[in-house]
Amino acid sequence: MQFGIIGSGSWATALAKILTDNGNTIHWWVRNSDTIHTMEKRRHNPHYLSSVYFNLSQIRLSDDIQTVVAQSDALVIAVPSAFVEKALRQLPADALHGKKIISAVKGMLPSGNQLVNQYVANNFEVDIADYFAVLGPCHAEEVASEKLSYLTFSGMDAATASVIASHFKTEYLNTLVNNDVWGVQYAAVLKNIYALGAGIAHGLEYGDNFLSVYIANGANEVVTFLTQLNNNQRTASPNFASSVYLGDLLVTCYSLFSRNRTFGNMIGKGYSVKAAQLELNMVAEGYNASKCILTLNKSVKAAMPIAETIYEILWEQLPAAEGFKRIETFLI
Repeated sequence: MQFGIIGSGSWATALAKILTDNGNTIHWWVRNSDTIHTMEKRRHNPHYLSSVYFNLSQIRLSDDIQTVVAQSDALVIAVPSAFVEKALRQLPADALHGKKIISAVKGMLPSGNQLVNQYVANNFEVDIADYFAVLGPCHAEEVASEKLSYLTFSGMDAATASVIASHFKTEYLNTLVNNDVWGVQYAAVLKNIYALGAGIAHGLEYGDNFLSVYIANGANEVVTFLTQLNNNQRTASPNFASSVYLGDLLVTCYSLFSRNRTFGNMIGKGYSVKAAQLELNMVAEGYNASKCILTLNKSVKAAMPIAETIYEILWEQLPAAEGFKRIETFLI
């Protein structure tokens, strides 16, 4: 199976490391030709995870996305959700026919309030049976240092999901499989919102005792939303305590590697959204996700007071301290 990777950020670089460490040759779309020249010369990504060095015989770098897609059987999409459309609109409508699409995107496409599977179905006629999501508590920085991590590969076709997962399994990366394609993606979107809120709480100088209660209530909102999500593609009774749901929420809320937590911490300390974005210089998926989920929840109608309050802090200038005083009143 020939793998292609779309994106050159930290998560894309981590996935490239995993695949090549497992003996795969990859076709890798890197938007900036100068970055490609540096990678070819120095064998590492100069902007992200620069400690990771690649065997150049295992990577085929290109700034032509059509070439990368044409040479790949399975395409890993690993760009921030806000940039997925910009990257893929360079492709003709039939470019993804016959390909396995593997989304490593932990967000929703903000222009259409869509998951990646909805976008590729509507624009490239990708059947849900050929679509897979790879998610779980797995920071790129820990992959770079080869600390043991777990990834879940979710697909309606469990046999193919297992085959794909086998290409990623290494001594430092364990793989799991489930078939809750819609649920794992929405859980990944939601955990970024709560992690951003955890950062705000830290910036406001709440302690660990409060944070544990906050996260427990956030987990309950995730379960409530996924349970009420009326989508006939969802499967029944997933284990919400497993790594791809609760585990990913916990690590994103607590880890110092979490960009959403870092972004929220700046908001809690008084930064404006714009100033925090400039300071972070990376995408915090929870910012756009908060708006997307609020819109989607108008039809789902799940009780999500924490997510709604985080949205108001980020988008409606609700003072962070005032918002968390409100949150205090309904935590259980």
